Amino acid sequence: MNDFGEYLRKLREAQKLSLREMAAKTGVSVSYITQIENGKRKAPGPEVLKKLAPAYNVPVRDLLKAAGYLDDIKEVKSILSDEEEVERAFNYVIGDPRYQSGTRVTGPITTEVKRFVIEMYEKATGKKLLPGE
Repeated sequence: MNDFGEYLRKLREAQKLSLREMAAKTGVSVSYITQIENGKRKAPGPEVLKKLAPAYNVPVRDLLKAAGYLDDIKEVKSILSDEEEVERAFNYVIGDPRYQSGTRVTGPITTEVKRFVIEMYEKATGKKLLPGE
């Protein structure tokens, strides 16, 4: 359990971010992050890890593995497949030459922002890129 906390701390410190700065980036409280880093709280669930990954600049899969969730393959596949679908669709959108004018992607973009861009593209083109929505 403490290994995961140490892992998160090293990721945060590698970015030279304080606990407050990381809390602001993730929407997760300072006290919660502190408890995880100090090993006083178990690793958060997959949904929280999904929010943390972009701020820590690591793939969700890496956080899931470090937290020991790769054993619960069904839940992990659900989370990863959704994220992979969004990633695939987002790459399609930003690769469409008709919509590249003024498009500039810099830095990490959260899955939620990518999903928003995809939804706007779907509305503009009438194409359906994400299944089941």
